Amino acid sequence: MDRLPRRSIAGQVFLLQVGTTLLLIVTAVVFLVFQAQRDSTDDARRTALGVAEAFATAPGTATALTGTDPTAVLQPRTEAVGKSSGVDYVVVFDDEGIRFTHPDPALIGKRVVGPPGLLDEVFGGRSVTRTFDTSVGPTVNADVPVRAADGHVVGGVAVGITITNVNESAHRQLPALLAAGAASLALALGAAALVSRRLRRQTHGLGPVEITRMYEHHDAVLHTIREGVLMVDGDRLVRANDEARRLLDLPEKCEGLPLGRLGLGPGIVELLTSGDTRTDEMHTAGDRLLAVSLRRVERGGVTTGSVATLRDTTELHRQRSRAERAHKRLELLYHASARIGTTLDVVRTAEELAEASTPRCADFVTVELLDAVRRGAEPAPGDLVMHRVALHGVRDDVPLIPVGEAIAFRPGTPITTGLASGHAALVADLRAEEGWQRQDPVRAPRILGYGIHSLISVPLRARGIALGVANFWRGAGSEPFTREDLSITEELASRAAVAIDNARRFHREHTVAVALQRSLLPHGLPVQNALDVAYRYLPAQAGVGGDWFDVIPLSGARVALVVGDVAGHGLHAAATMGRLRTAVQNFAGLDMAPDELLGHLDELVAGLDRDRTDASTGTDIVGATCLYAVYDPVSGDCTMARAGHPPPAVVRPDGSVDFPELPPGPPLGLGGLPFAPAEFRLPEGSRLVLFTNGLVTGRGRDIEAGLDLLRSRLADADRTPDETCAVLLDALLPDRPDDDIVLLVARTRAFPADRVAEWHVPRDPAAVAGGRADATRQLTEWGLEETAFITELILSELVTNAIRHAAEPVRVRLLLDHSLICEVSDGSSTAPHLRMAATTDEGGRGLFLVAQCARRWGTRYHAQGKVIWTEQPLNALDTEGR
Repeated sequence: MDRLPRRSIAGQVFLLQVGTTLLLIVTAVVFLVFQAQRDSTDDARRTALGVAEAFATAPGTATALTGTDPTAVLQPRTEAVGKSSGVDYVVVFDDEGIRFTHPDPALIGKRVVGPPGLLDEVFGGRSVTRTFDTSVGPTVNADVPVRAADGHVVGGVAVGITITNVNESAHRQLPALLAAGAASLALALGAAALVSRRLRRQTHGLGPVEITRMYEHHDAVLHTIREGVLMVDGDRLVRANDEARRLLDLPEKCEGLPLGRLGLGPGIVELLTSGDTRTDEMHTAGDRLLAVSLRRVERGGVTTGSVATLRDTTELHRQRSRAERAHKRLELLYHASARIGTTLDVVRTAEELAEASTPRCADFVTVELLDAVRRGAEPAPGDLVMHRVALHGVRDDVPLIPVGEAIAFRPGTPITTGLASGHAALVADLRAEEGWQRQDPVRAPRILGYGIHSLISVPLRARGIALGVANFWRGAGSEPFTREDLSITEELASRAAVAIDNARRFHREHTVAVALQRSLLPHGLPVQNALDVAYRYLPAQAGVGGDWFDVIPLSGARVALVVGDVAGHGLHAAATMGRLRTAVQNFAGLDMAPDELLGHLDELVAGLDRDRTDASTGTDIVGATCLYAVYDPVSGDCTMARAGHPPPAVVRPDGSVDFPELPPGPPLGLGGLPFAPAEFRLPEGSRLVLFTNGLVTGRGRDIEAGLDLLRSRLADADRTPDETCAVLLDALLPDRPDDDIVLLVARTRAFPADRVAEWHVPRDPAAVAGGRADATRQLTEWGLEETAFITELILSELVTNAIRHAAEPVRVRLLLDHSLICEVSDGSSTAPHLRMAATTDEGGRGLFLVAQCARRWGTRYHAQGKVIWTEQPLNALDTEGR
């Protein structure tokens, strides 16, 4: 076993044979043992039943049972029968189950012990055989009824025999059986050892995995080496790898064929059949020059074949020359790549292509682009009208079409041929090219007379779209273009086309982004009387950003001012800005407090970030900043909250400037921290200046320096908001803004006291009538008698709901602005809901009537409760002149 490793094939076969033999022997022995045990049990059952039946039917047994002393008669008989038959006991009992005989005299006279129903079956005339365990082992017991002469049962006979006694005969045969198994095992081991030893010599002690891997490696090496390999036996080919098939152009099924039928040259056939050892002998095969080496294969001193290796030295020489040319081409492409596409300007990129290609690739290079490409648009299919945008060469007096002229290419010219095929068109001799000369019959002779004699026209294509054409010219003193020059010119044109297309797409995206951004920004200021507002918006020159602003009228004559900045540039930033502006307008329409509004906006931005990251768009909006301020002209209070945004500047009526201490908040989208509001009072005539960081950063200054400069330019009490915007931009605007700039200046107005009416309403249903009367008197003073009926109806419903369902205090306020504003406040935070009442409902129609009578209505909350407000149009009455 030391010489037969378990992992080798020989060792595995040896172990398999030994294991199989052992399994067969063990199975046979176990089977025989179990068979002997079963047979012993059956013999015991037959013996016990036979002895019991013989004793029960023996003459005198029934008579003795019915005699005066059955034990005296039957006990000697049972002992004699037990000794002669080999049973363990013979027990005779009467029809009541009382023993008359037993090997143990102490048990005579006692009742028979057995399973329930046993005696009933015996006394019923049936014989019963059963097996049970005793202290001496499994025992078979047979119970047989004893019948009198008239046939009735007068008792029974029980005979028992221990199975162990029966098995003794079978156990005596076990040694012989084991000896036969051992002999069989020894014979099998000897045979397996002989077979395994022979198999080990043939497999070299390797296992199946190693042998399979060895053949796989040999086959892989044979077919992947860069040399051809032929295995020859006499004059027949045994095997050939893929490289040999390629070099000698062998047929597909060449193994087994004579060498003379493979189409090989006579020299190669003679070499392969010679059987001599050769090294790097040169032979030709078609247009290839092969170095052939031959080696004999011997086994036991007898030649069994030969192996030949083939190397293609022609390819080696070709590769060497190609490497030299490739090195020069890569050097040219390296320098060209560094010079082409340095800017995102279409025309400048074309000029860089012309400059990088001369004089190392061509003497002159011209580039023509479609007019749509110059404008950054998508070119139309079939358009052949182009403009020459670049011309560069070794001299400046070349008579080619100058830059700026339009060229309509005719069909049949090299340019149109290249555009149609999508590949470069080579004209080695322009004098022989009539199509090119027909393109411009007047200029063509002058070009030929100048010495230009060869042309390569390469279409500029990117993403499958034709952008233009690049023409490479060679003149006097230069070799004509060859087909090897096509690859370098196509590579140069391909790189330039990608750069031109990137510039075109950038120009288009920038135009679209600017248009999108301007469409998403406010196109005018809403009508409101709380603030005098002016604004400036300047997009970045490097790319469209996500800055925005808004002026949103709110309920109660209040106005919200919003300034925000989305991180990033481009279409995604502009689109995100539009979504945030829309969200702010919607949240503002719900009369949210500034801190609550920023909290909802923060969740929205975080959701946008997650969506973009999951979609793997490659452009993740990290976050955004926002400043939200609400000004109430009635009280003069201004409430603000910010999310990562610079605080606003406040210019008091006396010209003093300060930056309110607003609690800092994280940028939108980061989450984790709440936003805190700040509230302060602005006197009438104060200016509130909101801006993005593009205004105060830039020109090498940080934000602190920018804020100081802003403060110095705001210190003037007499400027209007529009004049303030002009002064700030003149002082702070960078020469080339790299970020959007938003500037929003709002001058506060105080709501006239004579346009405000407010009173308290007791929590008594009877007070509703008094409230209506007060409202009618106030409307009469304002000259709005025509609105009194609708206003009374609205106030009745709102005050009645407040008295019934809300808490004190209940107050009514009327504001005369560009519309009539009715407000009912109470101390409850429960919001009413508009619903459609059924025809059988007694209530539920109040808010429906209010919604039908008012232009707008809603609910806003404050620290002490809520306010339900409505707005009614004034039928074009001039409230400004009142």
